[in-house]
Amino acid sequence: MGPETGAGPELRAAGETVPVVLAAGLGTRMNSRLAKALHELGGQPLVEHVLRAVQEAGLGRPVVVVGYQKERLAELLEERALLVEQPAMHGTGDAVMQAVERLGPAVTDVLVLYADCPLIPADLLRRVVTRHRESGADVTLLTTLMPDPRGYGRILRDAAGRVRGIVEEREATPEERAVHEVNTGIGVWRVERLRRVLPHLPWHGEERYLTEALGAILAEGGQVEVVEAEDPGLVMGINTRRELAQAEARLRELTLERLLAAGVTVVDPATTYVDPTVEVGQDTIIYPLTFLRGRTRIGRECRIGPMTTIVDSRLADGVTVQQSVVESSVLGTKSRVGPFSHLRPGTRLDRDVAIGNFVELKNTQVGIGSKAGHHSYLGDATIGSRVNIGAGTVIVNFDGKEKHRTFIGDQAFIGCNSNLVSPVEIGAGAYVAAGSTITQNVPADALGIARARQENKPGWSARRR
Repeated sequence: MGPETGAGPELRAAGETVPVVLAAGLGTRMNSRLAKALHELGGQPLVEHVLRAVQEAGLGRPVVVVGYQKERLAELLEERALLVEQPAMHGTGDAVMQAVERLGPAVTDVLVLYADCPLIPADLLRRVVTRHRESGADVTLLTTLMPDPRGYGRILRDAAGRVRGIVEEREATPEERAVHEVNTGIGVWRVERLRRVLPHLPWHGEERYLTEALGAILAEGGQVEVVEAEDPGLVMGINTRRELAQAEARLRELTLERLLAAGVTVVDPATTYVDPTVEVGQDTIIYPLTFLRGRTRIGRECRIGPMTTIVDSRLADGVTVQQSVVESSVLGTKSRVGPFSHLRPGTRLDRDVAIGNFVELKNTQVGIGSKAGHHSYLGDATIGSRVNIGAGTVIVNFDGKEKHRTFIGDQAFIGCNSNLVSPVEIGAGAYVAAGSTITQNVPADALGIARARQENKPGWSARRR
């Protein structure tokens, strides 16, 4: 899908207030070939965080203004946003004008947001929109007080405290630079006013700034309201790698605060990394150097870590994972994994399964109470309940061209250092003798032996010496 062209019916019926997210920039100061909106924070592109806040605030489907790497943004956003292209990077004023030109008569206001302001909370967006509607203002700005306002436009007020303009730092006087109230760039604008003033904004080199629309609207006698964000860290813009790292630290702090409040024990927050999309149940303990990523869901009373990574996985109640990696897997109640094991995508453990040290599973289902204690590879297999997998067991699932499955029945016993060459089936209650290479099915309750017979030659060693 590419950026939409023409004023389609979806835009004309977009509603009273439409969120407009500016995501066209290159992000030059990031020193990257990747569009700034696509840089990741908490495991997701920056623009994803803004869209999630819009969704949680109940503001409907947003318009996203794209430019640089528009195809990648279109692929990411798919049908979740209406895309409008900014053909050339001519600044925020031009970007908003591209969106406004596409809006139909049903749209009275636009909420302007920035893809590089990812920590904005949904409740703050609702506050700004509500204040704008209740006050009947032409513009409602979101401002904040920053201890160090460098890099931000300053809010200028008159003696009565009314907003009289915004001045960019590079054009501010020393007195204006001393002002700590800054423009976050986020705000609600009356579309009727924007349509009149945006085409006439002055050029600054190759750019036109949305902030200068404020002065034009004030000159027309327009009304301006302000909502102040109490926490400046939630409205910070990201322009550099350093600021991206600062935002990452703040997002991690917010996420861990949510888990702590929900009854999760985080032993060392400074060394625990949890994506904001992760959910963890009450009375679970997370130990240091643990990474919980993506759409991971963890139940109650689990023990996770230390030195553990879990990605896009679901863990039931009472699960223990120690010093291991779990990817796109499902772990049943009271299952145990680790230390030093790797559960690759497609792994499913039923309840009370024990996976010990240095065991790798891939696309494998393991039944109730089964155990694989040591140094094994179990790939593309269905393993029944109460099965014992001996140390050094390898499921040989790949013939050089295709993967094949292995089936192991309930209560089977696989001896140490066994190779099960797929496709093969080990029947319920069957035994595989240690050191065997099994290439044929073993019937239920049978013993499978596939190894050379031992022969001792008396005196051979002495003669050799």
